[in-house]
Amino acid sequence: MIRMIDLHCHILPGVDDGSPDMGTSIGLAKVAVEQGITHMLLTPHHMDGDYLNHKADVIAKTTAFQEELDRNQVRLTVFPGQEVHITGELMQAIDRDDILFADESNRYLILELPHNEVPEYTSKLLFALQARGITPVLVHPERNQGFMQDPDKLYDFVAQGCLTQLTASSYVGVFGQHVQKFTEQIIDAGLGSVFASDAHNFKGRNFKMAQAFEKLSKAKGERFTEIYQENAKSIINGDDVILGEIHHVHDKKKRKKLWGLF
Repeated sequence: MIRMIDLHCHILPGVDDGSPDMGTSIGLAKVAVEQGITHMLLTPHHMDGDYLNHKADVIAKTTAFQEELDRNQVRLTVFPGQEVHITGELMQAIDRDDILFADESNRYLILELPHNEVPEYTSKLLFALQARGITPVLVHPERNQGFMQDPDKLYDFVAQGCLTQLTASSYVGVFGQHVQKFTEQIIDAGLGSVFASDAHNFKGRNFKMAQAFEKLSKAKGERFTEIYQENAKSIINGDDVILGEIHHVHDKKKRKKLWGLF
């Protein structure tokens, strides 16, 4: 079985629209382990208009959850994180030390855009983050209507140095054929960096990591699949990520070489 790292999930109990209580969270953790997930970044929503999950609170709740996992002999190591929503207040929140990064060296930021658009100020904010040495990891771009309507925006952000986290469920059809096809196009264009589960519950929004990697191996080969897995490990460790050639979703002739490691 593949040992996997999941960089995006909502199984921290009672903090957002994911797991409602500890019992559910332990059950979801067991499903994750069955999938082959060994390490997991817990990423409750932060600053999305509905939820605030401050850094100190997430750290305390993650510690309590790890103790409960250990008590129940669930072999899963969890780390505190946030799914940070893009907002004009983001830089101030970073200055206040209220933001959790994917890694302890504060290099990679798990960043969410609204589902229905790519806000006008996105490019400016991404540049501001990168000027501080922070690499944005854009989550589930395959479900963003702005990217669907204009995939060149996604290409531009990746060419500018952003990473992307594709949702395993999207790739295997949980969100419908349209999202599945766009996920495949993003992968084929070299614009994907990693898979994560974005798991919320037992039904619809589950892990599906093993299924996604199995499909990826068949479509793109073992080495391609290994790179996605290695990239997840690199992000959580704050190390360099492996990137290949990228091109526009609808034009395979225009290729831009991203040299080796980023």
